Amino acid sequence: MTDAAFVTAALDSARMQSAPINPDWILDGSPIARMAELSRSRDGTTVSVAWDCTAGTFKWYFGIDETVHILAGSVVVSGEDGVERRLNPGDVALFHSGSWTTWRVDAYVRKLAFCRHAMPVPLGFMLRAVHKLQALVTGKGGNAIAAAPDEKAA
Repeated sequence: MTDAAFVTAALDSARMQSAPINPDWILDGSPIARMAELSRSRDGTTVSVAWDCTAGTFKWYFGIDETVHILAGSVVVSGEDGVERRLNPGDVALFHSGSWTTWRVDAYVRKLAFCRHAMPVPLGFMLRAVHKLQALVTGKGGNAIAAAPDEKAA
């Protein structure tokens, strides 16, 4: 673990390693997946990874919340509702913990993923309240992203 204020990583030099898809989840083709961990939070609840995959169709279970940013290629994803969505370079999507999806990679896809262990809702409210109190006491406004969103904002 580092005491640095921030961690950097270069996607182009990330050391991709084999990350096999569960064979029971593969529906078509022979997809080959790889990944490289880019960063990890001090408490271990959040990690960022580069991930890529060759052609194939497979089911995927998200055991944690995962926000993906498609960097190259594309993928057609469908949820349990059966609705298909194509994700192309530049697209961002959030996959909730506990959800199953089907991924169809026609040729190749590469994504940057931000993975976070889901927190029980009451604990999340409590944590945001503590952060707001700390900001009031210390006079440090903090980060707008880390603060609780204003649900009434348009």
